Amino acid sequence: MTVAIFFGCTFIAFGPAFALFVFTIARDPLRVIILIAGAFFWLLSLLMSSLVWFIIVKATNPKDLQVQKALLVFGAMFSVVLQELFRFAYYKLLRKANEGLAALSEDGQSPISVQQMAYVAGLGFGIMSGAFSMVNMLTVTPGPGNVGIYGDSQYYFLCSAFMTMVVTLLQTFWSVLFFHGCESRQWWEILLVVVTHLLVSGLTFLNPLYEGSLLPAYAILVIVSVWAYFISGGSLQNLHNFITCKKSDLITEAVS
Repeated sequence: MTVAIFFGCTFIAFGPAFALFVFTIARDPLRVIILIAGAFFWLLSLLMSSLVWFIIVKATNPKDLQVQKALLVFGAMFSVVLQELFRFAYYKLLRKANEGLAALSEDGQSPISVQQMAYVAGLGFGIMSGAFSMVNMLTVTPGPGNVGIYGDSQYYFLCSAFMTMVVTLLQTFWSVLFFHGCESRQWWEILLVVVTHLLVSGLTFLNPLYEGSLLPAYAILVIVSVWAYFISGGSLQNLHNFITCKKSDLITEAVS
């Protein structure tokens, strides 16, 4: 049973991200580099937030439970803000790199658009975030032991896997929205990314009331994904063509 939990939670948490990587990124070396660099930037944000957390914990009384609980909330919120700062820094770096690629190309056009870079960078953020969120739990799922044998929730690992999946996908869509806000100078989009990120992180404090954290998180995922789809140039007609497996008129004309 424990081995089944291990594989089930692994596929739930990382299955969608792995599929996105295989079908949209793996064949393009430039996209792979951008994804790895995005994961590295997320690691840098984790390193900085961990350093601040370590210093603050050492400077406070570990026996004061009220203070430690407040520090836990502060640490989570500070980590979110730091992630967004590093997302902005990565955007600035990619923007400069994109200009360099355009200057080196024969036709003066970059081989990858800013929207594509946002998607790939966000997936790098999401994969690394998911890995650090889930790997430690996955190491204990094969056993020995049974989940919830001492009265704890037997859905702990399963709900953690679903939360990891939603955060991984949200990191991808957040980057699309964040980069679009930076490109169009619509700072309210960036603010909404930060607010929704803080909200999703705050929802985890409701656990083990999993329906109180998972349902709102997935509702935010739906809203953010639809928003990212439309600002990336998507339309209802494109969605209809995809569902019905029809080619768009532009593709049909190009082929003919």
